[in-house]
Amino acid sequence: MTISSTPEGVSVQPRHIRFDVSDDLKSFWHGNNAFRTAFFNALSLQFPDGEQQFINAVRLYRDRIEDPKLQAEIRGFIGQEALHSREHKSYNEALKARGYDIDAIDERFARHMKWVANLPPSRQLAGTCGAEHYTAVLANAILRHPEWMEGATPAMACLWRWHAIEETEHKSVAFDVYRECVGDERLRRIVFLFVTWNFFKYTFLNTCSLLKTDGKLWSVKTWLGGLNFLWGKPGVIRKCLPDFLAYFRKGFHPWQHDNRRLLEKNLKELEAAPSAH
Repeated sequence: MTISSTPEGVSVQPRHIRFDVSDDLKSFWHGNNAFRTAFFNALSLQFPDGEQQFINAVRLYRDRIEDPKLQAEIRGFIGQEALHSREHKSYNEALKARGYDIDAIDERFARHMKWVANLPPSRQLAGTCGAEHYTAVLANAILRHPEWMEGATPAMACLWRWHAIEETEHKSVAFDVYRECVGDERLRRIVFLFVTWNFFKYTFLNTCSLLKTDGKLWSVKTWLGGLNFLWGKPGVIRKCLPDFLAYFRKGFHPWQHDNRRLLEKNLKELEAAPSAH
């Protein structure tokens, strides 16, 4: 019986692309805007450890999956996440070279990840599903609203598009493993509350740490612009809110939001981009 729900036309395969963004990260690469740059950099700082934990959580159950399609997608998922981790490590090293205290930020998040790694396997997998939902919703929004990256350097826009495409492609892999091996709807929802708290907590703390180094932490203008970006116009978080909350629906599944056409369009544009190599 096929338990993979990845629809026809979507392939979960890693793309071996390298991005040299070290020069871009020497400046406010997102339209010379301190907050927008810090917000995306804050997300990047969570990816290497976070995505390694996603891989570990899925690996705890992969031997129990008999569906060859889902097994192949698990391999693709691990490959994609490993490459995301590699590229964001390079990204974060470039931030460190610029003078940010990345070691302190990493240490703070690593303590949390160590705690997560000691949870029961079912909770680790439920946490992975919840975190993957956040990345999938944000990925969809980045692909649907290219204006959100307006003003970003071409290489950075390309990196974030690549990451968003692959997060969309594998958005149901951990979920399908959870549904087959755990299937506890109540646990899925409860763990999502914890994931929500931690996702916003570490994104906020990281953003503050970066802005402090930039000398912008107490800048009212920076924060007003940032609040407008997230909640006003364009309203990054505001526009994502209904999709975030959909996770609480009974019988929710990531591919109920079928964005294959959007994926296809962005794949063509990624392949044509000179920054992708």
